[in-house]
Amino acid sequence: MDQDTARRLYEAMLLTRLAEERLVKLFRQGHTLGSVYRSLGQEATACATALALGPDDVIAPLIRNLGSMFVRGVTPREVFLQYLGRATGPTGGREHNNHFGSVARGIIAPTSMLGALIPVMAGVALSFRQKGERRVAMTWIGDGGSSTGAFYEGLNFAVVQKLPLIVVGESNGFAFSTPPERQMAGRMSQRSQGAFTLTVDGNDATAVYEAAAQARQRCLEGKGPAFLVCETFRRSGHAEHDDQRYVDPAAVAEWAAKDPLPRFEAWMVLRGWTVDPSLAGRLEAKLMAAADTALEAPWPDPGTLMQGLHSN
Repeated sequence: MDQDTARRLYEAMLLTRLAEERLVKLFRQGHTLGSVYRSLGQEATACATALALGPDDVIAPLIRNLGSMFVRGVTPREVFLQYLGRATGPTGGREHNNHFGSVARGIIAPTSMLGALIPVMAGVALSFRQKGERRVAMTWIGDGGSSTGAFYEGLNFAVVQKLPLIVVGESNGFAFSTPPERQMAGRMSQRSQGAFTLTVDGNDATAVYEAAAQARQRCLEGKGPAFLVCETFRRSGHAEHDDQRYVDPAAVAEWAAKDPLPRFEAWMVLRGWTVDPSLAGRLEAKLMAAADTALEAPWPDPGTLMQGLHSN
């Protein structure tokens, strides 16, 4: 990883952290129309994996992968408009979280049906191969989502067809409120369906980036899909409405000491790469302005409710 890439990665992780903190404030003030699903402590998995891709590759994020969307050029203003359900948001007020895509940026919209995006992205990867394009598809999955049938079906198809697909397994300790040992036998890495599997410290942004870059190179060489398991921890509840009383506070404290942001900053400093001390303040100002703009944006016209719907 060169210095420019490192700085881009650090900024993406910090932007994700600060944007989600701003969303939490908006939620507690009653402004958001849905809940907020944070990636606190997991920013490295989304940001580093997305940054390791090429500009023509395609991603399909999940609810805790806001960082990957920032890497792809989604703006805080779009995110706030979306969560506040405003007419000028990406879905015109029809969704209230990061469930929106952007074909121009190579983003397939997330879905609430966990696991369902893996067969979809296997199809995207298949289209790349059929058209002779050197491109890779990437999506993410959590502990609980890796127990779904769609996960196995999609990944198995990709393995059999040797498709350029990368599935990032975010092993964050919970499937909503259920720990892995109560809902899966063995470890997430054992669910690879024969895909090339890498297991890394998900809070080590450098390790995640390098593993994702390796997985991408293998895909481009026609060696089939990769399953990249990032071992991390969800330091907040499933969503802001979840007080996570089922989580041992000692575990939260233990993982807070492994926070990916200060770890990566220390890694940069060891290489003599300074971190701009004004960055956090500039990002905060940018986020506050974007949130204020979203709060002033118009609500959707009820007369447009049925637009954009498919009917027989």
